[in-house]
Amino acid sequence: MYRRNRVSPNSALSTPNSALKRQHRKQAVPKIIAILNGKGGVGKTTTAVNLAANFAKKKKVLLIDADIQGSASWWFGRSQQGMGFDLSQETDPALLSDLGKITGYDLVVVDTPPALRSEALVAVVAIADYLVLPTPPSAMDLAILVETVKEAVIPLGTPHRVLLTKVDTRSLGEAQEAKNTLTRLGIPTCNTFIRAYKAHERAALEGVAITQWRGGNAREAELDYRRAADELQRDWRK
Repeated sequence: MYRRNRVSPNSALSTPNSALKRQHRKQAVPKIIAILNGKGGVGKTTTAVNLAANFAKKKKVLLIDADIQGSASWWFGRSQQGMGFDLSQETDPALLSDLGKITGYDLVVVDTPPALRSEALVAVVAIADYLVLPTPPSAMDLAILVETVKEAVIPLGTPHRVLLTKVDTRSLGEAQEAKNTLTRLGIPTCNTFIRAYKAHERAALEGVAITQWRGGNAREAELDYRRAADELQRDWRK
C-alpha cells in the first residue's frame, strides 16, 4: 500500500527553532538531492518523481516541488493511491534554505525551477548534498547543460552526475556520444540512459510513478529509472 500525503510547507519547512533543536537530538538530518537544469523540457520533473518513487522503496522520502509551474504537484495531485513518498510545494527561497532542518525523512528530493538565476534554485543548490542533472543528448541541450554545470555546480563543488534522458531507442549511439563528450569535459555522467517511452507521459496523466505503471513498455521504462536510482545511490555513498 502506497502512502498518499501532501505535506504543508508550514509543517515540513517551518518548524519552530526550539522544536527543531529537540528533533535534531533525536533524528538524523536527511540527505538533500536536487534535480536541476537551466532549461525546461528536459525530463526534470519526470526524473524527480520517478527517482523519489524508487528511493521510497527503502527510505522515507519527501519530494519538494520548488518549481513555480508546479508540475510535480499536479502529477501528485492526480494520484489515487499515492506514490510511496510525501510531497510539499514550496518556492520561497528563505524556507528552501532551511531544508536541512527537516526531520522524519531519510531523503529530500527537490524539483527545482528551470532558471539558473532563480532565487529558489540558488537556495536549494547551496544546501544540497548531491545534484542530478537530467538532459536529452542533443547538441543544444548539452550546451545548456554544460553552462548549468559551470555556473551553478562547479563553483560550489557539490557532488553531481548528469542523467541522459529522452533517449531515442533507435539512436542509442547519440546518447553514448553525448556521454563521451561530457566525460571528456570532466562532467560525471550516469552509465544508465532514460529511454523515451510514451509510458512516462501516460503515467503522469494517470497520476502514478513509473514504478506503478502497467501499460506498454512499463517494464523497460521502470527498469531505466530503477537502474539510475541504484547508480546514483552507489555514487553518493562513495
